[in-house]
Amino acid sequence: MTFKQLEALYWIARLGGFAQAANQLHASQSAISKRVHELELLFDTELFDRSQRTARLTEKGEEMYVLAQKLLAQRDAAIEQFGKPGVVERRIRIGVTELTAMTWLPRLVGLIRQHYPKVILEPDVDDSLKLRDKLQADELDLVIVPETFADSRMPHKVIGKVKSMWMCKPGVVPAAGTMRLHELARHRMLVQGNSSGTGRAYDAWMKEQGVQPADVIVVSNLVALTGLTVSGLGVSYLPRQCLEPLVAAGMLAVIDVTPALPLVHYVAMHKGEHRSALTSSIVMLAQECCDFSRMFQAQPAEEDEVRAAAEG
Repeated sequence: MTFKQLEALYWIARLGGFAQAANQLHASQSAISKRVHELELLFDTELFDRSQRTARLTEKGEEMYVLAQKLLAQRDAAIEQFGKPGVVERRIRIGVTELTAMTWLPRLVGLIRQHYPKVILEPDVDDSLKLRDKLQADELDLVIVPETFADSRMPHKVIGKVKSMWMCKPGVVPAAGTMRLHELARHRMLVQGNSSGTGRAYDAWMKEQGVQPADVIVVSNLVALTGLTVSGLGVSYLPRQCLEPLVAAGMLAVIDVTPALPLVHYVAMHKGEHRSALTSSIVMLAQECCDFSRMFQAQPAEEDEVRAAAEG
């Protein structure tokens, strides 16, 4: 019996089919079928009910699945505990929001590659709601999302925060001192929907303030939201620091509004049964480099190289 055979059975059962398991394990479907067949020959019993259209475990298959789950977890734990970081081989499926991908994700990837060169990252950029659902469905190992979508059933740790401000194209809102939130709500508002952690947090906050905008356009994509705001189609809440270049260029204007928007905290979240030394280490690396203040950050050495090339 080999770990490859156990992995084949495990992922077929988890994902519901031989093709899905082959994709997960980066193997051909025939190779996956062969591994299962070898297991069945070894124990002289059928592990899957082949009379069904979907891959359904037999009673003995269920027992083997539970055993495979334990053995694979013990293997991973042993590798992480006794192996050097540089030799740990794992695939980590990590989900992030658009803002993370546009700011500090390159730096996180660099740190992971530096500490764990043999770990293969499989990134997924999506809205917070879908990322949480994928985590619950075991389609991701770790997600980094606004705290709005933190689930008490899953371990999570705060790794950073984002400060947003109301912004618009210069001239859309008169620059005349501080504006009350209910006054701003008379303008068309460009907002993120409830599938966005930031959108859900600020929607709830505005309701707490007793403010219900009359004219709202929901935009789920942050780049598109910024583009519509720059185009003068309304006012929007946008991350303040990383968009400073657009403010400095006169493409966006910051609106002084009271009360100010609350900070949005970001968390790293994973399922309890998937906790591992590697996952915990990646969460610590995320805490170390989480920084929403600049676009497309890289490792300091890489940034120095880019700067030197530009100056040369």
